[in-house]
Amino acid sequence: MSSPGGQRVRVPRADDFGSRLRSAALAVRVGRLLGVCFALAFVTGVISHYAQLDRPPLPIPTSPAWGYRVNQALHVLSGTAAVPLLLVKLWTVYPLLFTRGPRPGLVPSRALVRVVLERGSIAVLVGSALFQLSTGLANVTQWYPWSFSFRGSHYAMAWIAIGSLLVHIGVKLPLIRSVLSRDLDDTGADRPTAVAPGLLTRRGLLRTTWLTAATAAVVSAGGTLSVLDRFAVLSARRSGGPDGLPINRSAEEADVVEAASAGDWTCQIWYGDRSVDLRRAELEQMTQHTVTLPIACVEGWSASATWTGVRVRDLVALTDAPANAEVAVTSLQRRGGARASVLPPNVTADDRTLLALRLNGAVLSLDHGYPARVIAPNRPGVLQTKWVQRLEVVR
Repeated sequence: MSSPGGQRVRVPRADDFGSRLRSAALAVRVGRLLGVCFALAFVTGVISHYAQLDRPPLPIPTSPAWGYRVNQALHVLSGTAAVPLLLVKLWTVYPLLFTRGPRPGLVPSRALVRVVLERGSIAVLVGSALFQLSTGLANVTQWYPWSFSFRGSHYAMAWIAIGSLLVHIGVKLPLIRSVLSRDLDDTGADRPTAVAPGLLTRRGLLRTTWLTAATAAVVSAGGTLSVLDRFAVLSARRSGGPDGLPINRSAEEADVVEAASAGDWTCQIWYGDRSVDLRRAELEQMTQHTVTLPIACVEGWSASATWTGVRVRDLVALTDAPANAEVAVTSLQRRGGARASVLPPNVTADDRTLLALRLNGAVLSLDHGYPARVIAPNRPGVLQTKWVQRLEVVR
C-alpha cells in the first residue's frame, strides 16, 4: 500500500498493539455486561413494539398501570448504559481487525467455517449495534435525520442484532469460558504481545467503564426516573411543562390550534348507525371521575398526573354499545403517527380509561389535548390520543 507521496505505508498488524488493556480478559468481562444491557433493551423493546400494535393478538393488561412506564425506563437506561460499554469493548478488540485470516485450502474446512462465522457475526453485530444505539439516542431527543420509519427499522434491526450476538457468543464460547476461569491479570488467553502497561490497570479500566456506564444512564434519566431529575444534565426531557407535564408535540406543531379552539367543537360517538355528538360543556355535565395515572412515552420519559373526565365506557354506552367494545379514536390532528389509536375491549371496560377534560385540577391546555384527550392505564403515550374528535365502536 502506498501513500499519496509515493511512500510505502505498512498496514498495521495485531502485534503492533501492545497494550495489555487490549486483552481478551477485558473484552470478555466488558462484553458480559454489554450483553446483559443488549438483552434487556431487546426484551423491553419487543414489549414496547407489541404494546403499540392496534390489535395485539393478546391484549396488554391494564394493570399494573405503571407497567409500560417501567418497561420504557429500563429500555432507555439499558440502551444508554450500553454506549460506553460498546465503545470500550470495540477499543479492546480493535487489534483483531488486523489479524489475517486463514487461506482456503491451508486449514480444515471446519476451521474456515468457524472463522467466517466469527468474522461475519462480528461485522453484523457491530453494524447493527451502532445503528440501534445511534438511532435510539436520536429518537430520545426526537431528532430524525432520516426518511425511514424509526419504529419499524429499530424493531427489525433489534432481531438482527440479537441474532448476531447469539451467533458470536456461540462461536466464542470456548474462549469466554477459558477467560472467565482465569484471574483478570492472567495473560494466558491474551495475545503474546499485549504486555505494555497502560495508564490504568485492568481492574482500573473495568471500574472506570462501570462508572461511566452508570453515569451515562443517570445523566440521561431525567423524565425517566424523577428522583434522578436533578442529575440528568443530558436528558432531552426534564420534569415540568404545561400543566406540570412535558410534551412531545404541541398543538401548533400538530396544526390543530384553530380546530381545537373552535367554539363548535363536538366529540362524535358512533356505533353502527347510531351516533351522539357532545359539546365540551355537555361532557362536563356528565359524571366526572378522577384517576391518577402515569403518561409514559416511547422516548423514555414519564410522569404521573391526576386526570379528570368521563369514562369511555359511559360514553359508548350512550349508543347502546357494550362496555367492553373495541373503540377507534380519531384526533383533530390530520398527520403524524399519533392521529389515531384503538382502545382494545379490556381498556375500554376499565374504570380508569377516561376522555380527560382536566389535568392536575386545571382545564387541559391546548398542548396537552384540549378540548379532550384519552388517558388509559398501562398504555404508550403515543396511544393516549390528544385533541379527540371521534370515538367509534368498531366491534
